[in-house]
Parts: sequence; C-alpha cells; structure tokens
Amino acid sequence: KLLGMQIPEKARWMRTLLCELNRIHSHLVYLGTSALELGAISVFWYCFRERDLILDLFELVTGARMHTRYFQTGGLAEDIPSGFYPECRRFVEWMPKAIDDYEGLLSRNEIWLERTQGIGLLSAEDAIALGQSGPVLRASGVDWDLRKAAPYLAYDEVDFVAPVYKNGDVYDRYKVRVDEMRESTRIVAQCLDRLEGMEGEPWITDDRKVVLPPREELHTSMESLIHHFKLVTEGYRVPEGEVYVAIESPRGELGCYLVSDGGPRPWRVKFRAPSFVALEATATCMSDALVADLIAIVGSLDTVMGEVDR
Repeated sequence: KLLGMQIPEKARWMRTLLCELNRIHSHLVYLGTSALELGAISVFWYCFRERDLILDLFELVTGARMHTRYFQTGGLAEDIPSGFYPECRRFVEWMPKAIDDYEGLLSRNEIWLERTQGIGLLSAEDAIALGQSGPVLRASGVDWDLRKAAPYLAYDEVDFVAPVYKNGDVYDRYKVRVDEMRESTRIVAQCLDRLEGMEGEPWITDDRKVVLPPREELHTSMESLIHHFKLVTEGYRVPEGEVYVAIESPRGELGCYLVSDGGPRPWRVKFRAPSFVALEATATCMSDALVADLIAIVGSLDTVMGEVDR
C-alpha cells in the first residue's frame, strides 16, 4: 500500500484461490486434531486425507508443500504451472463429498454433541471485549469478516457467505469452520473459472524498481545483472509513512503494522496474531466448565503456539 502498486489480475485471483485453499487446510487441521483429542480418531484420518490433497496442490504450483514465497511484491514468484487447473478442479469437485463425510461422523454423534454443545460459552459481548475475530467471533453471533467488511484481492467479486452462529459454544465454533470449508470451496471454483481464461496474461508487475528482471536477461544485459544484484542485496526503498493492513486469515484478523523511514528496511513492524488473542479467551470460556472440558475448549479456539509467540 505504501508503494501504491496494483498487482496483475491473474496474480490477484491466484492469491485469492491459494488463500482459500489455505483456509480449508487450516480448518482440516483444526477439525482432525480437535476430533482426535475427543476420541474421534476416524475423523482425523478423513481430514488429513484431504489435507494431503491440498499440500499436493501447493507443491504443484510452488514447488514446496507450503507456498511461503509464492506471493511476492508485485504479484507471484512465477507463472501458474501447466496442470494445476485440472488438478485443482478435481479437488473442488471432491471436497463437498468429503465435508459430508465429516458432518456424517460428527454432527449427530451423541458423544460429540455431549462434549461440544453448551461447552466453552463465549457471548458476543465478551468476544468483542476480548478482541476476538474470525470463526471464534462469528460463532458468538457477530457478523464480521474482513473479506466482506474490507474486501481485498478478489473477494468483492466472488459470491460467498460468511457463516454466523449465535450460541458461542464449542459446537458452533465447529459448525462455523465446517461451513467455511464449503464456502471456501465455492470461492476456489469461482477463481478457477476466472483464471482458466487468463492464459498468457502477466502474473507479476513490470515495475523494475521492485521486481527482479527476467532470468534470461541476466545473460545478455549487464544493466539487468547489476539491477538484480542491487535488489537482492539492498532491497527497494519504500516511501516514508506508516500503514496497517489486515486480512481474514483462517483464525481471524491477521494484521501487519509497518512504519517506513524511507529506507529499504522497515523502521518498525508489528504483527497482530489472532491466535494470541484467541488464547486470551480461554479463561472466559472455562467459566462453569469442567477441567475435562478444557481440551475441547482450547481446541475450539484453534490457537497455534508458533503464531502466539511470533
């Protein structure tokens, strides 16, 4: 935002697609591990079956099991590889059936209902006061999703629903995430519809101030080689100013506050991690709960300790 840069359409839609695959992946890990902790080992294997399919898609498009470096200033690190679209389409067609399997195993299971319904209550007022976001907030009846409230990437051009439930218990947090997986699958399908008509279009901006020159130029142009060296070693300068950018990550609002002094490195960076905030709701959710319910409650908050510690 400080650079005032627009990324190409192809990159915008592909980023949206991968963000939603990542949301499904995150919710699968939540559901599989939370179910396992309550004794439902079959659900764990079902969820990790689809998780592996998503990781295969990440590996196909980025070369790694996670797409850490694929999002790059100005667009994408490289073009979308041949074969990704049909593989992703197969996943989109399969995933709704898989979600039916999860719900068939859990949603009317008496043991699951006993361990989740009415447990770990978090009211809308408490959720707001504690700064909750994402599925935890929406499961308490608050309709707030940054993809709707402050759209970024292609979210204002796709059709989806942000699920909201009102009871604020472990079960509703489960339902929000299951419904989100269905909606994310719909978003991925819509992104594929757009991307399949963008063959040959650019995937990264041509602004050489922030983008490395094409590799083939390095063998023929001394200027490109010097430019490549300077970008890699020094980086690019960002105008002086400050900005806060937040996205709707799988666990809620993931924000980055950045201050630039006009140099190539940030003067200050602060991340707002939703897991850290969700963990703070544990004590409130444990009111009137048994010690044995703690594992179900903490699991439903879906905190990742690496994100908490940052």
